[in-house]
Amino acid sequence: MFKDAQGLPLTAASAEAASGYDHSLNGFLLYRADTAQRLKAAMTVDPEAPMLQVMKGSFAMLTNNRSLVPVARDAAVQAGQLAALGTAREKAHVAALSAWVEGDMTRALAAWTGILAENPHDLLALRLHHYNAFWRGRPDMMLAAVQGVLPRWGADQPGYGNVLACQSFAHEECGLFIVAEAAGRAAVALNPADLWATHAVAHVMEMQGRRGEGIAWTTGLEQHWEGGNNLTHHLWWHRALFHLERGETGQVLELYDRRFRNLESPVTQVMPDLAMDMQNAISMLFRLKLQGVDGGRRWEELADKAEARIGDCQSGFTLPHWMMALTATGRFGAAERMLEAIRAHAGSNSAANAPAIGRYALPICDAVLRHARGDYAGAVAVMRPTLGGMHLLGGSHAQQDLLEQFFLDSAMRAGLAEDARMLLERVAGRHPVPPERRAGYAKAARSVLH
Repeated sequence: MFKDAQGLPLTAASAEAASGYDHSLNGFLLYRADTAQRLKAAMTVDPEAPMLQVMKGSFAMLTNNRSLVPVARDAAVQAGQLAALGTAREKAHVAALSAWVEGDMTRALAAWTGILAENPHDLLALRLHHYNAFWRGRPDMMLAAVQGVLPRWGADQPGYGNVLACQSFAHEECGLFIVAEAAGRAAVALNPADLWATHAVAHVMEMQGRRGEGIAWTTGLEQHWEGGNNLTHHLWWHRALFHLERGETGQVLELYDRRFRNLESPVTQVMPDLAMDMQNAISMLFRLKLQGVDGGRRWEELADKAEARIGDCQSGFTLPHWMMALTATGRFGAAERMLEAIRAHAGSNSAANAPAIGRYALPICDAVLRHARGDYAGAVAVMRPTLGGMHLLGGSHAQQDLLEQFFLDSAMRAGLAEDARMLLERVAGRHPVPPERRAGYAKAARSVLH
């Protein structure tokens, strides 16, 4: 039996196939745009390697696109058949993928946790657990997973930098900024093209209000982003956030058009409605809108994509973004259809994420529609109960910030000073930078807190 780069047994037909698995995994871990091509080449060499099928199914699920779930389901079935004579670890990966396809994230996360307990050097299990715990609003689980494996890694082992990158982001999302920055910088020192580590340090700087440093950090490493996938867009989005906080809206729109929503980019054209890209674009235009800056016709192509995805509730956090695009362009009929589709999904007994969609995504989307129609008090009323749990839709502190700014704007427009004060106090309790120094909060803070 062959082994992967981390020394784990791998059911494969040849050393070339095992090398193809490593090459594909490394592309995934480092967010390379050619990762799908790497996997396709590896599967051509060995179409019966179970872990390559697991990777194929995982990549389909990572898109958060309902149309690709059947691809993932077929890959899980194929992997299960091929792993029948494989290792216990490979069978556990099949079980995790199968649970993920069915939307049972409790079972999937438990399966990856079990894999890591027995195989702490399994980077695929670590990163898939990391990703899915994040998108379920569970940074505590992210932290527990990486802290569990880290003592069993050596700095000279292949892939160590990827573990540091996960350590960095998990600590940042748990508010442990000193450890987060040190781990992220260490990972970048090992590999300046480690986009996840670069991203984690950018998050630390955003949370601490280090805007000039954040611009310099991302600008200084941009030369290493060639060949990166959509995460490069997210890094440019982070740079735009730093400029937005400094009131430099011209630079924000330039980064929007040339970088993180460049429709001519080959990366964008591969999947023009990828959830992360949609979140980047819509959230930035909506932040600008709240500050009186018109995004113009940029909204139209986003609304087109939102309308085409009505009924797709794979990503609960993306749903309010879709609604923002529809309402920003006055497509109230489409917005109503989307709300009905979300309501139907929330009432489904077969959708494992239905409870979270019903408790959080549905009322927030309802609030966005009410806000667009001028019913600000109604928006506050339906969204208020979600504030304590909307993080369970996933998204980082920086991403969830959009929803908090939206609620604050609704409260201020409705003249609901107590709701505005409550939101400002919530934000101040979790964010190191006081509301008075933050672009989306300063005006309200001056009005309500003093």
